[in-house]
Amino acid sequence: MWKEFKDFIMTGNVIDLAVAVLLAGAVGLVVNGFVSDIMMPIVGYFSGGVDFADMFYALDGKTYESLAVATEAGAAVIAYGKWINSIINLLIVGFVLFMIVKAYAKVRAKKEEEPAAPAGPTEVDLLKEIRDALKK
Repeated sequence: MWKEFKDFIMTGNVIDLAVAVLLAGAVGLVVNGFVSDIMMPIVGYFSGGVDFADMFYALDGKTYESLAVATEAGAAVIAYGKWINSIINLLIVGFVLFMIVKAYAKVRAKKEEEPAAPAGPTEVDLLKEIRDALKK
């Protein structure tokens, strides 16, 4: 069983999958940073200075200054602002992935459209040339 496991782990597919998972994690950090540090301030600016991350509803009916204060006080809260941020994050990531896949498909289609070999004279054309040369 150990040998089978070792063979399974050392196959190329498992190594490729491991690399893909690590890259996905790194890309996830970059995307989250882009969304939270660049896009959300822009969205907040155009929505009148609203900070979606701090939007919440306290289930105990009390009013708190921020989500951090409410959770520190131990209140049960519904942090719907974080959910809105997640939806915006999903839309941005989906759009970027769509653009990447579209560009990849375009590049791949160009590679597949290799120019055809230049057409040489047909057999009939060659025979006509030989006939004309013999006539001379």
